[in-house]
Amino acid sequence: MVDLNELSLKDLKKLQKDVEKAIDTFEDRERKAALAEVDALARQRGYTIEQLVGIAPPKARKPIAPKYANPENPAQTWTGRGRRPKWIVDALERGKQLDDLEI
Repeated sequence: MVDLNELSLKDLKKLQKDVEKAIDTFEDRERKAALAEVDALARQRGYTIEQLVGIAPPKARKPIAPKYANPENPAQTWTGRGRRPKWIVDALERGKQLDDLEI
């Protein structure tokens, strides 16, 4: 057993941090073990956890067709969603319009 009265403040704080981390990982491991037990029991009875608790698994999204293509390299495409690729930004800086890059 460690005599806490003999430890420095630095050592006590490190020990505290280590204990908090150990507690967090312990709870995570226990949660995962409980989930595995529940999953095994559900499968044993012919169900999934989602079916038992009434949560539908997320539906797979259909891929979005590209709307724009790089005229210099048609393999580079963009759906028009999210951040603009560098080739789009470069083309716009050169004076092209998005309409010029549509497929």
